[in-house]
Amino acid sequence: MDYLIAVVSDRIKAEEAYTALEKGGIPTSQVSILGKGYKSADEFGFIDPAQQAKKRATLMAIWLVPFGFVAGYTFDLITGVNSFDWAGEPWNHVLGGFAGAIAGGMGSVFVGGGVGLSVGSGDALPYRNRLNAGKYLIVVEGATILKNKATSILRPLNPENLQGYTDSDS
Repeated sequence: MDYLIAVVSDRIKAEEAYTALEKGGIPTSQVSILGKGYKSADEFGFIDPAQQAKKRATLMAIWLVPFGFVAGYTFDLITGVNSFDWAGEPWNHVLGGFAGAIAGGMGSVFVGGGVGLSVGSGDALPYRNRLNAGKYLIVVEGATILKNKATSILRPLNPENLQGYTDSDS
């Protein structure tokens, strides 16, 4: 699905753009206004970067925690370093495994979560930030022909930003 997103500074300009699109023959079922009093980013379906980061951290933890346990256990067994001298022979290796599992869990949170916040949101984060700043978004969804027609209608209205993109998930 192709999208065209125009950013405008206030509600009046958003309604003016919506009216211009309607008069230009763009079906209103394919036009959305996002902002205060209209749809929110969540209602429209913009990805929440915090939710994506949590999902990535969880997926990484599924394999990093067991791997960390095995690596910690093996390291303690091979090196013979008695990090937990008070625990005795078999439990020293098990505690080394738990230390490795904790390190794997921390890695999944810091790397999976951090990368999810910085990379996983794509264009959604800047648009969410603009909505939080009180701006309005006019979104036209449809084929490339419809998007091109909407671009020619919106460009004379001088939006702050006018960007088209294709959603690869559709």
